[in-house]
Amino acid sequence: MVGRRVAGYRLEAEIGRGGMAVVYRAKDLRLGRTVAVKLLAPELARNEVFRQRFIHESEAAAAIDHPHIIPVFEAGEADGILFIAMRFVEGGDLRDLMNRGSAFTVERAARLALQIGSALDAAHDHDLVHRDVKPGNVLVAAGTDSEHPEHLYLADFGLTKKSLSLSGLTNVGQIVGTLDYAAPEQISGRPLDGRCDQYSLGCVVFEMLAGTPPFRRESDLALLWAHLNDPPPTLRDHRPDLSAEVDSVVSRSLAKSPEQRYTSCLEFVAELRTATAAAPGHAVGTWQADGPPTQVLPAYGPGAPGASPPVPEPPPWAAPVVFPRAR
Repeated sequence: MVGRRVAGYRLEAEIGRGGMAVVYRAKDLRLGRTVAVKLLAPELARNEVFRQRFIHESEAAAAIDHPHIIPVFEAGEADGILFIAMRFVEGGDLRDLMNRGSAFTVERAARLALQIGSALDAAHDHDLVHRDVKPGNVLVAAGTDSEHPEHLYLADFGLTKKSLSLSGLTNVGQIVGTLDYAAPEQISGRPLDGRCDQYSLGCVVFEMLAGTPPFRRESDLALLWAHLNDPPPTLRDHRPDLSAEVDSVVSRSLAKSPEQRYTSCLEFVAELRTATAAAPGHAVGTWQADGPPTQVLPAYGPGAPGASPPVPEPPPWAAPVVFPRAR
């Protein structure tokens, strides 16, 4: 497909591939800018219910203008292929950032979660549920200054995933989403709302702090069972330097019942920040995913190399701007 023109875009290089779609870096031939174009599997366009749902949900996502949601420029069908054109982000994703091996302090994890949580809540206010929050769907661009070194974009909203479910294209018992971060209600096929995304965000925060997702099992079936039935693991088993308050906040986001979680993703992040501030002497240090910290340093004040200040309140410009849908 490289070199081919789809709608008004020339595909230049493949940059990502999944079970239902391929993403290309492309040139917008009308405006001369570089964009990312996601092409869906051809068989999806042949299902009329899926096609209509996909276009409808894509229009809803494009109506949300938020600094931490990847902008959707266009979505439609060209020559029998469904496509989405989005902003191209130069850089990696949160998975790349986590794989670099350096410790994530609670302050840093909260700062990153704040960006993801604000994007999720903006989508939830517009009746959109992401359904697949994971490190690979969080793009990382250079930030604005030393206090905000990373700017995150939440990408790949679960538009195709919702449409697959509603159009009957998934097999009976098939889970739409990534198992390491899937909420219990998503696994059991119950109705989903924003608290499903909060559970997934909780899994991501757990991994940022512990170096591993909350549940690891030898088989997919055992992993599904763990999400459904096993109690949330204790963060301090991986990071004994963390406070009990931080552990408690993350555990609540991983509650089996949506009613027992926080009312929003931003409430979860706010409680995480409060728990961090309540224990200013808690330790942070160099850690490894398979062992305890090898060095413990104070989190704040003199002698805290590289320690970040408490996460500031989001600025007014970070509030979502939602445009009404055309009727």
